Amino acid sequence: MNRRTWISRISGLFAATSLAPGPARAASAFPLNKPREEWKKLLTADAYRVLFEEGTEPAGSSALNAEKRAGTFVCAACRLPLFDSAHKYESGTGWPSFWQALAGAVGTSTDFKLIYPRTEYHCARCGGHQGHVFNDGPRPTGKRYCNNGVALSFIAKPEPLPPLRT
Repeated sequence: MNRRTWISRISGLFAATSLAPGPARAASAFPLNKPREEWKKLLTADAYRVLFEEGTEPAGSSALNAEKRAGTFVCAACRLPLFDSAHKYESGTGWPSFWQALAGAVGTSTDFKLIYPRTEYHCARCGGHQGHVFNDGPRPTGKRYCNNGVALSFIAKPEPLPPLRT
């Protein structure tokens, strides 16, 4: 079993057992400062749990894994564009994966939920948890942005991007 398969299975186990997520980041640290109760009204329960309680969806559960059309992946909470579909690739992990985020779209922090440190990334506008970034992706960056599908919405070209939530 390779490292990626092991991590995928272990992460899926943590998601399936609903271990308590880590502490949420302070909403005031981001440009869009919306109370958590307002986010709960706008999002599905699964999307809220991933985005604002730092949960993880089960591997292989997102329809976005198979999304191959040209377009833009936006934050499911605030609708900030995060990834261009040209940067998506099949990582074999069971989560939508990208080798590059759009400039200025994500911020990072370190989490220790699996004992060892991982680089978590979040939407730079609302702070919503998206996933983790690893150094085992394809060229040219060598990065793998492993994203929770429920934390994203996909806008196919030539559809216009939705307005940012306020």
